[in-house]
Amino acid sequence: MAIAINQYQKSRVIVIGAGIGGLTAGALLAKRGYQVTIFDQAIVPGGCASTFKRRGFTFDVGATQVAGLEPGGIHHRIFTELDIELPTATDCDPACAVFLPGETQPINVWRDADKWQEERQRQFPGSEPFWHLLNRLFEASWRFQGRDPVLPPRNLWDLWQLASAVRLDTLITVPFTLMTVSDALKLYGLSKDRRLKTFLDLQLKLYSQVGADETALLYAATALAVSQTPQGLFHLQGSMQVLSDRLVAGLEKYGGKLLMGHNVEQIHTVLGKVTGVTVRNQKTGDTWTEKADEVVANVTAQNLVKLTAQDKSLNNYQRRVDKLPQPSGAFVVYLGVKREAIPVDCPPHLQFLYNQDEVIGENNSLFVSVSKPGDGRAPEGQATLIASSFTDADLWWQGDEEDYAQIKQQYTEEAIARLGEYFTLTPENIIYTEAATPRTFARYTAREKGIVGGLGQRLATFGPFGFANRTPIKHLWLVGDSTHPGEGTAGVSYSALTVTRQIEAKNSK
Repeated sequence: MAIAINQYQKSRVIVIGAGIGGLTAGALLAKRGYQVTIFDQAIVPGGCASTFKRRGFTFDVGATQVAGLEPGGIHHRIFTELDIELPTATDCDPACAVFLPGETQPINVWRDADKWQEERQRQFPGSEPFWHLLNRLFEASWRFQGRDPVLPPRNLWDLWQLASAVRLDTLITVPFTLMTVSDALKLYGLSKDRRLKTFLDLQLKLYSQVGADETALLYAATALAVSQTPQGLFHLQGSMQVLSDRLVAGLEKYGGKLLMGHNVEQIHTVLGKVTGVTVRNQKTGDTWTEKADEVVANVTAQNLVKLTAQDKSLNNYQRRVDKLPQPSGAFVVYLGVKREAIPVDCPPHLQFLYNQDEVIGENNSLFVSVSKPGDGRAPEGQATLIASSFTDADLWWQGDEEDYAQIKQQYTEEAIARLGEYFTLTPENIIYTEAATPRTFARYTAREKGIVGGLGQRLATFGPFGFANRTPIKHLWLVGDSTHPGEGTAGVSYSALTVTRQIEAKNSK
């Protein structure tokens, strides 16, 4: 290890953005002996997985559940390498309780695989061959991903990592690479099962931004199966901020630096190669140039092209970004409530789909996260209730401030009214209310127009057809939900691990 540290001690890495992807990449690179500095314009690290506090309540900003804490999971692997303690967490079981329009009993996505099989057979008779296919694809894809392939490959080293991850069982996935979930439903004669299709649309929107008609089947197989053992989803004790705090501790343990309140305004290049970045201290207004051997951008693909607008090496990249369907934004209501507002035995995560004449979000749905007693998010006898819906990001940037305030109030009132159909949200039970829109996310995370959740896992943008971690500019790397394998803390951590391995391999030549 001493040899490795001496070899890389003069290599300077700047990481733009202290989201989970940026923190993970920074900590791993620091562990490998690089001189790492992370800049982020926000006050606290974590990006869309950070938190804020109001009147004794701790609210998770965006992400509210974690995958990959199980032995062999990506967070478990990374925390083990960094020699830092995993955060305390409890299982999400069910992972989600899904309420379809007009139904009072949920479809429970159970953690136990056998229990979930019984549930879906009861809820969707005749659909088991479809689910069996998903499980087979998931098992092969999960083993493949566990061997750390690089997708999409951009040089011989990447291609070798991809080829080395392939096994005979991986080949089962090949015939399904260009299929959507709807294609698979047709294959099994289920395309007219409207209730099944509605459930899939609702769940897939959470993970891939699009429904069954557009979501790549191979991506969906993982997204729909990762909730069951031996994987599973987890609820962190305290808040989502614990994950960021542990990664910051790992970064600093190996000499890395984190500077919050510092905005990277431009990435500098010469002849298609990174040379450094321009940084602004938001408190003082001072700007300066930081030299870098490598720049890791934990930003969206849309933000990346703006940061490098002066480099013509990204012209084709820019055109590809411009052609992307507009990603979604999020509207979120944060409620601090009395515990009696929460039904007895309420699942930690719920999803509601309303009739099509409602106007909440793009698909008239709400994804709801509820704190547990003693989990550190609310005072005794109280609870946090967070409800989010995807929305057209452009909608929130039209009109003047009065128009914005009016639509924000409208969305807030409608969301609370719909939540009141399940929760007891009388005025005396609501202690605190706050709402966030794409403009809020843009302000605090600097994401272009406040978009969330990556690019959407369509056939043209998932896995082998997505945006690579390597960019056309030498020594400039992209991590986060714009790259494989997509959104979520586990997804962006895989992305960070890939970039770390790529940088290390390049510099070891």
